[in-house]
Amino acid sequence: MFVMKFLKKKFSLIILIFSFFLLIYVFYKSEIIHKGNRFNFYFIYYIFSSFLIFFSLITFFLNQKIKEYLIITVLTFIISIYAAELFLSLPKEPHKVKKFEKLTGKKWDKRSKLEIYNDLKIENNKITVTITPHFTRKKTQSSSSSPEIFPLGGVSNSETIYCNENGYYSIYQSDRHGFNNPDEEWDNEKIEYLLVGDSFAHGACVNRPNDIASVLRILSHKSVLNLGYSNNDPLIYYATLREYLNSNVDKVILFFYEGNDLSEQTMSYFKDNFINLYIKDLTFTQNLKTKQSEIDNYLKNEIDKEYRKKFKKKKDSKSLKFYQFIKLQKVRSIIYYYLPKRYRANYNRTFYQSRLKDFKEILILTKNLIEKNNSNLYIVYLPEYERYLFNYDNTIYNEISQLVNQLKIPFIDIHKEVFKKEQDPLKLFPFGSHGHYNIEGYKKVADVINKFTKK
Repeated sequence: MFVMKFLKKKFSLIILIFSFFLLIYVFYKSEIIHKGNRFNFYFIYYIFSSFLIFFSLITFFLNQKIKEYLIITVLTFIISIYAAELFLSLPKEPHKVKKFEKLTGKKWDKRSKLEIYNDLKIENNKITVTITPHFTRKKTQSSSSSPEIFPLGGVSNSETIYCNENGYYSIYQSDRHGFNNPDEEWDNEKIEYLLVGDSFAHGACVNRPNDIASVLRILSHKSVLNLGYSNNDPLIYYATLREYLNSNVDKVILFFYEGNDLSEQTMSYFKDNFINLYIKDLTFTQNLKTKQSEIDNYLKNEIDKEYRKKFKKKKDSKSLKFYQFIKLQKVRSIIYYYLPKRYRANYNRTFYQSRLKDFKEILILTKNLIEKNNSNLYIVYLPEYERYLFNYDNTIYNEISQLVNQLKIPFIDIHKEVFKKEQDPLKLFPFGSHGHYNIEGYKKVADVINKFTKK
């Protein structure tokens, strides 16, 4: 009874203070931490906190009976949502883990990337992990001075730990420039296929010879050079071609992934003055081919610093988990996951059209570069997992296919040629769960590319 009396007296003030605190926190995250680059993401939180302020002001004028009902409703909602967060936070065996262990009789490797890196480093001091251009650029952006070098590949000639979606960590031997290739591919007199893209092109999370590039080598009996790397975006694809494209390349396969290739995070490279030099100055180059020793030293140092930081975070994991619980991280991620595609990716029309315009500019530059090299460009459209879960927004799919056709670039539609033909498209993902394609999925993609480019 005392609690209810107190709440009726202070409820409006508590809600008002909380609302202002939330608005200040959103502003801090959006404008100070992310420097306005993710305003589109935080926009909904601005709306929510502003609504709460308006709502709290109204409650000052409500009669006591209505306020009592309102307090009960709000408390019930808060308790329910935190109960849901608690349930989602309880340790449970994921569906794919159970399925893997039942099908293979093996145990899923449950080590974190940090743990497997530390374990394998005891036996092989030269082992390394993937470190994305996106990560290294984020580090240099936080520095006051401009970077002397911006790597587009990984550490060279090293066993490289990648990711685990299939019960084991994929590990590959990187080539002389830090990409996922047998090193001798660089010595071929003619390169039939050169691949650029993000993690799907990179080969996440399978071992050779099950990635797209390896399957393509087997099917075509020709040379394939893979310059894909995790978290890359269309501008980085273009920069990679500018740095590593040789005159002996016949076909350039550019992978477009509908899940995030036009997202705010990936397209943020267009706001980066250093990377934009590739657009503004068509003669600009970092001469990365000649700087691999410098690249290796830089990346090894960054990996060492990052994993020391992760080890410290592991010690503080209890406080981190509590912080995530308070922020309702699990509940928010589920809400985000099931929102329609355009809202999940923060595509309001103005921002989306801006990103599409940027992509068109890059695609034209890429096409001109490939034609000048006397090579042939193909765009491979990769569908995401969510497309096959619910009614999907085809805005990106339609506009990208129209744009590619308008520019007269051959368009390899993996949704149409592979997934749409499957009775159960989800079987081409790891144990039917969210992630990259599995071995069978990669093989079917490579098969379509091989047949299409023979026409």
